[in-house]
Amino acid sequence: MSSGEHPGPASVTLSAGLVEAMVMHARAEYPNEMCGLVIGAAPAADGGKALRWEPARNRAASPMRYDIHPDDLYRLTVETDDAGEVFWAIVHSHTHSAPRPSLTDVGLAFYADALYILVSLADPEPSLAAWRIVGGEVFPVELFVGE
Repeated sequence: MSSGEHPGPASVTLSAGLVEAMVMHARAEYPNEMCGLVIGAAPAADGGKALRWEPARNRAASPMRYDIHPDDLYRLTVETDDAGEVFWAIVHSHTHSAPRPSLTDVGLAFYADALYILVSLADPEPSLAAWRIVGGEVFPVELFVGE
């Protein structure tokens, strides 16, 4: 974790439907990690809200890491840019570990304005956690589910 000043937000809320869609995608991709994006009107740190879930293909096709397929990343980058939207969160699953960023995840955190949401399938009941990863530092973000 970090000893620096938290870049915000301290907490975010996701709709139950959005969370359900992410968990369903994680289960469908098991035993490999899944990945995708939450699109928003503005970054969460600027008060932006999550608008929708966009599943993506994991080019790595691995239970140990994810790599958003470049075709999906390009398509979503163009679509969100054209719509004046942003990558609100980068999402992937951990198949056998807690929803905490690994050292690999931290090293691949290229979107400093986005949240990083992890879906863990390590236990029978999936768990989710949100983080900001800025300059290699990891900051927890409290995640609420509701409307």
